[in-house]
Amino acid sequence: KNDELVAKVEEYAGMILALREQVQTLKDEIAVLKGQKPRPKIPPNKLEKDKPPPGANDGKGDKEKRAGSAKKNKTIALQVDETRRIQPENVPADAKFKGWADYVVQELIINKKVILFQLACFVDSDGKTIQAQLPSEYRTGHFGPQLIAFCLYQYHQCHVTQPLLLEAIREFGIDISAGQLNIILVENKEAYHVEKEELLEPGLRGAGYFNTDDTGARHDGKNGYCTHVGTPLFSYFKSTESKSRINFLEVLRGKYTDYVISDECLDYMFDHGASDNVLNLLEEASRKRFANFTKWIKHLGRLGIVSEKEQRLATEGALIGSLFSHGFHDELVIVSDDAPQFALSLNALCWIHAERHFRKFIPVSDQIRLELEQVRDAIWNLYRGLKAYKADPIVDRKEGLSKEFDRVFSMRTSSAALNDLIDRTRTNKDKLLRVLDYPHIPLHNNDSERDIREYVKRRKISGSTRSAMGRRARDTFTSLKKTCRKLEISFWKYLQDRVKGIGNISALGIIIQERSRKGACS
Repeated sequence: KNDELVAKVEEYAGMILALREQVQTLKDEIAVLKGQKPRPKIPPNKLEKDKPPPGANDGKGDKEKRAGSAKKNKTIALQVDETRRIQPENVPADAKFKGWADYVVQELIINKKVILFQLACFVDSDGKTIQAQLPSEYRTGHFGPQLIAFCLYQYHQCHVTQPLLLEAIREFGIDISAGQLNIILVENKEAYHVEKEELLEPGLRGAGYFNTDDTGARHDGKNGYCTHVGTPLFSYFKSTESKSRINFLEVLRGKYTDYVISDECLDYMFDHGASDNVLNLLEEASRKRFANFTKWIKHLGRLGIVSEKEQRLATEGALIGSLFSHGFHDELVIVSDDAPQFALSLNALCWIHAERHFRKFIPVSDQIRLELEQVRDAIWNLYRGLKAYKADPIVDRKEGLSKEFDRVFSMRTSSAALNDLIDRTRTNKDKLLRVLDYPHIPLHNNDSERDIREYVKRRKISGSTRSAMGRRARDTFTSLKKTCRKLEISFWKYLQDRVKGIGNISALGIIIQERSRKGACS
């Protein structure tokens, strides 16, 4: 009884503190709306903390410089396009010339250029008209390839909204309508969509792990979600209406639409509680592959698998079968947060997300605050031990780290709520210690967090997409941009290459495949 009362008191005290913070936040927002100043954020005193100990700089002539501040010749690699020689004014007659002092200035030239192509026309003896063709790079309509690449770069890389971009290029002297700009930015982009879809299969096939996460991505005034899948070599984004397990598997499946009954399918269903009757029906079915969702659902209906739960589980299993038939392998580790839709066979949890629950925990007394700090210190000490193991994965250390995990997440405090949080974290031991068996995987999901932050910024700038083509273009160009960055390819040069049809830059999927062979993802 006493323990239950103490737990209730802690729960209510935590709720009160959280509500106080929320009230203060709302007061600050109201103050800003009224043109007043919110409550100031006063940082802790760091004067003594940052002060170097006596003699710390003894023997050093200069103070320590910040990283990257070393002097270097900033213009040595620049190619000079124009040289202008300037004479000083009022030079005395007896002055002697001693040479030139170089001063390099970098400039950007933005000029409107209108080209009139006069195409020669002939008529042969049969009355057939023969007309000269435009140069290949100018077969992009009435707007040149450099202008198109510039618009794509500003919109998809620099997050310039369509109205502002329209205003800017009109001020440069370009005569263009809002509709024409929209066509340049989001319409007729099938070649880019195809290249984006070709990233996923070679990226996953050659990887030892991938990061994944999702975030809100409103579309046409309705709530939606965007799922990210990525490795050190590529990023892939897909916006959908839901974030269920089926949706996640469909994203991983990429360009394929089939459903496959295989050993992996049946194993998945068995592990997730499918009945023997359903398993036997699927295993004994003559057909094992179905081209699309409509044919798959009809097949389930013929087998008598009609309940929502049975169809959902069977569909998840068939999607697993499709994944494995297209290169997904059972040693591919999924690094994610603790969202249930990502929890497949080899799931590794992000330590940053796991510790975040402790960081957000509100202690209701000084004693609990001290105990919370001790728990968090123990967690970070364990984290540093796992980092050291990753750098030098000695098998003998595995058992010690496993025991240290048990010790840390068996700590008892005077707070029932904190003890419950510790216990819940301990239940994820296998997923948090996946790195002991797969030391090549990261301990966190920061790469996915950084990649998907793109959509958070876009939400703040433009709210949501309105057309299906706009949403698809956003996913495609974000995937291509992030992948170019990971492959160390200039996105500007990539856009120029694709718009002009030059072909100097290979398809990104091929580049990923080549680098995967060299072990870039291992």
